Amino acid sequence: MYAKYSKMVDRQRQQEEKGGPTIEEVSEENKVSEGKKETENTATDQVDTSAPSDSAAATEKAQEEEKGTDAKDETGREEPVADAEKKLNLDELWQRLCNPPTECHSLLKNNLTQEIFDELKDKETRFKGRLEDCIRSGCENTDSGVGVYASDPEAYTTFAPLLDAVIKDYHKVDALNHPNPDFGDTDKLQFGDLDPSGDMIVSTRVRVGRSHDSYGFPPVISKEDRVDMEKKTVAALAKLDGELKGSYHPLTGMSKETQTQLTEDHFLFNNSDRFLEAAGGYKDWPTGRGIYFNDNKTFLVWVNEEDHLRFISMQKGGNLKEVYVRLVKAIRALETSGLSFAKRDGLGYLTFCPSNLGTTLRASVHIKIPKLAATPDFKAFCDKLNIQARGIHGEHTESVGGVYDISNKRRLGLTEIQAIEEMRKGVEAVIAEEKKLAGK
Repeated sequence: MYAKYSKMVDRQRQQEEKGGPTIEEVSEENKVSEGKKETENTATDQVDTSAPSDSAAATEKAQEEEKGTDAKDETGREEPVADAEKKLNLDELWQRLCNPPTECHSLLKNNLTQEIFDELKDKETRFKGRLEDCIRSGCENTDSGVGVYASDPEAYTTFAPLLDAVIKDYHKVDALNHPNPDFGDTDKLQFGDLDPSGDMIVSTRVRVGRSHDSYGFPPVISKEDRVDMEKKTVAALAKLDGELKGSYHPLTGMSKETQTQLTEDHFLFNNSDRFLEAAGGYKDWPTGRGIYFNDNKTFLVWVNEEDHLRFISMQKGGNLKEVYVRLVKAIRALETSGLSFAKRDGLGYLTFCPSNLGTTLRASVHIKIPKLAATPDFKAFCDKLNIQARGIHGEHTESVGGVYDISNKRRLGLTEIQAIEEMRKGVEAVIAEEKKLAGK
């Protein structure tokens, strides 16, 4: 997803210092944490409440949050310098970062020293990934928040002096000791419907990103390999049964009718983000890309949107248990169907943007909290619970009708079940406080 995804780290920090209403992270996205793209209003993150015929048509721009892309501002922001015919070489990219045409506070600039540059400039991964593939977007777009993408799974080892520093900076951790995956015992979960009355939670969503361990990321993958990866993914998806059984819709050759329907369902992602574009995210568009969803539209897979795969479970209402169990069931089924996902000790599951790795998990609800949101300490209330609040249309957007997107803030340094429990406890505290303020 995802998302996402609209958010710059430096701007966010400035808002935090002022006590402003920002929230997070992108992600979470770069789709980033730096920012999720405001241009991706067609992407799904939560159930579309305007389309009651769909049991779970999504409405938040999941493509955003989940992106490691940066904020898009059509006025006053620089445009990428390199076109398809002429790309800056590594030395030119480095000089542009050292002498940026705009004010630059990206994590790339903060962490790529001359010493690290000299150490990494001649290195190459087995996927043929080089330093310029990792830093191109942040150098061409010096208004980036993060500014770094991994060229491929091995880049997290080959270019660790840079990427480890960026990861620590972004995720606010001192050490990279992410635990082994643990989704918990789904038969013994200590939560169910967080809003049995249905008065407050509009919809619930949980997503994760995954990368094939035998393919490079967008900067280095060939058209042929992307098509091959799509074929392997589709073959694995075809094995899903029960409530996960569904259909795959490739973007290549998609009929107008299907395109219209997927757009109305808010399922269709696009190629409109300049940060992701500079990183090679849209090479050979739309070849090798597509969308899978089950018959009930409560489980969705994006194929080669930003990450190789993004799994999304969602439905109306507040039954977090049903949404989470469905997602875990899908992950386990696909892991045993021949797909092998990229991981690194201490970092967890690897993604294109370092802002999304670790558990890669984002769990969220769209919830009506007009009273709590109006209090001056709303952000501080969320921060102490390790949750983030934002408008339902993505990072730095306003609430609509008192409805906010509330999600877990941390992805790295904890297990999947811990992340879900953290989100669950946070949402329960939000509900309790809203009721208290409403005199209920």
